[in-house]
Amino acid sequence: MTSAVMAAHNPAELWDAVVARNRKFDGALFYAVGTTGIYCRPSCPARRPKPENVQFFFDPDSAEQAGFRACKRCHPRDSANGNGNGRLELVRNVCRAVERNVDSPLPMKQLSGELKIHPATLDRTFKQSTGITIKQYAEARRFSLFKTALRFGRDVTTAIYEAGYNSTSRVYEHANSKLGMTPAAYSKGGNGARIRYAIAPYSAGKALLAVTDKGVCSVKLGDDSAKLVQELEGEFPKAELIHADIDLRGWMSNLLQRLEGKVDLPELPVDVRATAFQRRVYEELKRIPAGETRTYSQIAKKLGGESGRRAVARACATNNVAVLIPCHRVVRSDGGMAGYRWGMGRKEELLANERAKYPKG
Repeated sequence: MTSAVMAAHNPAELWDAVVARNRKFDGALFYAVGTTGIYCRPSCPARRPKPENVQFFFDPDSAEQAGFRACKRCHPRDSANGNGNGRLELVRNVCRAVERNVDSPLPMKQLSGELKIHPATLDRTFKQSTGITIKQYAEARRFSLFKTALRFGRDVTTAIYEAGYNSTSRVYEHANSKLGMTPAAYSKGGNGARIRYAIAPYSAGKALLAVTDKGVCSVKLGDDSAKLVQELEGEFPKAELIHADIDLRGWMSNLLQRLEGKVDLPELPVDVRATAFQRRVYEELKRIPAGETRTYSQIAKKLGGESGRRAVARACATNNVAVLIPCHRVVRSDGGMAGYRWGMGRKEELLANERAKYPKG
């Protein structure tokens, strides 16, 4: 297994490897696209798919057993066959065993016996190489089967049991964080979601606040109200969007005060779809005091050094809830402002407003 893959401890970093067409991952990582049914090596020159349509595998057999075909452009099997690393072969054997038993639990004792390696050593080696435990990999594959069954029209109960779950409670326990909605809504392509939104002016333009029944799902900043609404429609194309300035005036007041630098306010609940890694980054951002900044590298170090600066930067870039999740408080290692989705001027003003209200010392 390459050192690059050993350093990738979460799906966000694996996706970064695909976006960068990183050849160091070839032979050790494969990504499959649900909308095309094809799997590729990370360096494949094909157009990059949407991340929500991607599944990761660590050997070609697992991808093909899941129903995907090898890409005829990048020939992913060739990259796998060219890598004879013993650790990579061990990971492949584990993945194959999981795929054979994906619809039922695979006892670690049985697996370690088949591979002739101590259970603790086996799980540790797998995690060092892939960033997740064998149990987490098996759970991810099982949940992938569940999602596939829903997409092919199975009712929720049938999909649950076809994927090997013994009860509905385990699926529903994690459904919102993994699907971003209930299984029933997912099976309908997200139809039925009800989102209220409000728009208000502030010193640097206009702010849009969108709320589900669980919390704020989007905060957008800009100059044109119509364009902000269009962006919201693109983000939630099948949801029912309701303009509700009056209903949300309390929420909007909270947001507007934060935009002007005041942060000692009641926390607004947030309802965002995010990976476990992204949530860890967001929690770390909330710990940065108002008006202060941290670098991407410092955030990565706070997370135990298991993520790279680029992965942290990507988590910030994909933050859909501006200000409430304060990605404006992250800067480059040289102190430069770096990028900001809503414009550098707004980032500088946000920090200036916070520093004026909360001076250090």
